Amino acid sequence: MDLNSDMEKILWTEQQISERVTELGSEITRHFKPETASPVIVGVATGAFLFLADLVRKIHLPVTVDFIRVESYGSGTVSNGQPRISFDLKIDVRGKHVILVEDIVDTGNTLYCLIDYMKSKGASSVSVCTLLDKPARRKVHFELVGEGKYYCGFECPDEFVVGYGLDFAELYRNLPYVGVLKPEVYK
Repeated sequence: MDLNSDMEKILWTEQQISERVTELGSEITRHFKPETASPVIVGVATGAFLFLADLVRKIHLPVTVDFIRVESYGSGTVSNGQPRISFDLKIDVRGKHVILVEDIVDTGNTLYCLIDYMKSKGASSVSVCTLLDKPARRKVHFELVGEGKYYCGFECPDEFVVGYGLDFAELYRNLPYVGVLKPEVYK
């Protein structure tokens, strides 16, 4: 099976992603000065794992890393709108600055749920760093907490994308780029 042949087009190359991740790491480093409490980087698994791994290596601050799993897609291509936490944090985020790292912000349902959850856990601020933002699909407005900021890699067109951690039915995560999947593959 040649995963590359299932692509309609490539939106962002490995090089473009690498350059943008470096820029995002620099932005986060500038925002969270060394004298500020070390941020807790929370990867929204599984889609964010590649992005998170590259991102934390570009943040020049002491950080702690944890993962949380929120499910809302199953094996489909559209969020069911009912996110649920299926794997919780190990780190206590009370009084800490949390940066949620997402692969893609689509409807906003998952982030709304996670930001509210981090508030309930006592986080002093909640920021979001997403590789892709798909504003055309937004259904829920979410508000950051405290001094939280929104970091975005790329604005994504309203197409079904895979690669660099993003999947369809758990495949394509290992592609080094982000591409649009041919509709005949997922219909």
